[in-house]
Amino acid sequence: MSETVSHLILSRFKQWGVERVFGYPGDGINPLLEAWEEMKDDAPRFIQARHEEMAAFMASGHARFTDEVGVCVATSGPGAIHLLNGLYDARLDHQPVVALVGQQPASAMGGNYQQEVDLLSLFKDVASEFVQVAAVPEQFPNLVDRAMRIAKAERTVTCIIVPVNVQEAPSTGEEPPHAFKMVPGRVGYERPRVVPERPDLERAAGILNRGSKVAILVGQGAKHATDEVIEVAELLGAGVAKALLGIHVVPDDLPFVTGSIGLLGSKPSYDMMMGCDTFFKIGSNFPYVQFLPDWDQAAAVEIDIDPRLTGIRYPFDVSLVGDARETLRELIPLLERKQDRSWQDEIVKGHEHWWKVMEARALNDVARGVNPQRVFHEMNGRIPDNTIVTSDSGSAANWYARQIRWRRGMMSSLSGTLATMGCGVPHALGAKFAHPDRLVVAMVGDGAFQMNGMNEMLTAAKYHRTWSDPRMIFVVLNNEDLNQVSWEMRAMEGFPKFEDTQALPPMNYARYAELCGLKGIRVEEPDRIGPAWDEALGSDRPVVIDCVTDPDVAPIPPHATAEQMKAMTRAILRGDPEARNIVRQGIKDKLEEFKPSNR
Repeated sequence: MSETVSHLILSRFKQWGVERVFGYPGDGINPLLEAWEEMKDDAPRFIQARHEEMAAFMASGHARFTDEVGVCVATSGPGAIHLLNGLYDARLDHQPVVALVGQQPASAMGGNYQQEVDLLSLFKDVASEFVQVAAVPEQFPNLVDRAMRIAKAERTVTCIIVPVNVQEAPSTGEEPPHAFKMVPGRVGYERPRVVPERPDLERAAGILNRGSKVAILVGQGAKHATDEVIEVAELLGAGVAKALLGIHVVPDDLPFVTGSIGLLGSKPSYDMMMGCDTFFKIGSNFPYVQFLPDWDQAAAVEIDIDPRLTGIRYPFDVSLVGDARETLRELIPLLERKQDRSWQDEIVKGHEHWWKVMEARALNDVARGVNPQRVFHEMNGRIPDNTIVTSDSGSAANWYARQIRWRRGMMSSLSGTLATMGCGVPHALGAKFAHPDRLVVAMVGDGAFQMNGMNEMLTAAKYHRTWSDPRMIFVVLNNEDLNQVSWEMRAMEGFPKFEDTQALPPMNYARYAELCGLKGIRVEEPDRIGPAWDEALGSDRPVVIDCVTDPDVAPIPPHATAEQMKAMTRAILRGDPEARNIVRQGIKDKLEEFKPSNR
């Protein structure tokens, strides 16, 4: 076979350790596809998604669960446009992804040709750190090297746009010559050790040592610092709250871990933030300041590896720029063990009470179908310690945040900053391709599943026999409602549920799974939830658990403001069609906080 630039591109990705590329074919990448077929095992494996957006989501998911660069590929015009949502999901959550995009031949550009789109303008925001249009073969392999290295170093999205005429151009497969205006390439990235200066560490330690009520907030930036976070909490007698992207950083079986924070978070996390005198944020860009201490309430320290993100969520006294694990290792010898443990003892009591409340709420009866909280609760004792769990945006994220008891070894993710619908299934597939020996569970609402998740059941059916553990579990909360938006309309705007926009067409997802060649399990009664999990875990193929859930189970925030309560009252008084069930279920769940049996 004759070597082309397409062969060189794929070979270079392989040299970088890229094992798979998620994509969808099209004539704008035909020379690449031909090279893929010819190169076989010498190129990364092509994973065919059902849609380019899903390919980008899979690349984002792959990056989240490997710390390696995820790669996706799409054709020109509409294929390139389809990538954008998945790429923004990666960029906003600081995940390294490279997009390889085809373009019409250079000879056609400027001629209003079919599928001619200004791709450089299209990608200049989402891939602002590096987006280039290849003009000549001599730009390779440098373009691949820079795209990979920048994606790794900046934890962001980069993009290479390659016109068809460049893809099919001859290539010697050699490095550019040592000549004027030639740029050499190099495979590899050496991650630096980033730690703050000693005086800054000493200032931070002084603040933390003086505090008597220390609250810690961790995010995904601390995911490799679990042991160090635990040691700091034990030294300082602190509690640890978790942002959603860092929800698996510290396990929930530690008594001083208060769970997630924010609107979807726990009451112990809220109470701890409102009562602390010292705030320590580690590897998180959590944006909802109403759930953080008042500006003048607490002395504050933060650790973040990106100096551009420091000082924007709270008036911190010290901002330590560095890797979370390395910085904590430098900081720990400077910390003093607190003798007074009364603050942490108070946090432990809140932790114990909260999990009793969560169990009681999960086991409460509902007016129709099954309690969605129980679906998550029943999962806790059944899945193995190394399970990977993804969640879609929507009401599923509420129970993902509150009802799952995260154990050491588990991994998790969702679309944290973009909060886009449709991410849960492709994130899970990206995780499964990266970890074919691990159980992967995706928790999604029926809105997200209808939007795009259903199509990817065909992808699971296509590839599951290649996985060493063929099991994947897709849990669909089937309540025939765009439930999160319904609740937001009630609590934020005071509007009743508007059926024309919120009601979803009914669907039997278990039967659909069977049509796709997967296993389908329909759950309509509460007592079937546990057995359904057992059946799914014993399956020899991916499973869709179709849970018919009650849409009127309110995602009660850890602290309801007066404005939210007024808005909910207005929604009910204005004739919300579910008013009776909302009041009944809301009162029942709220009362669990005050029952003596839960204390």
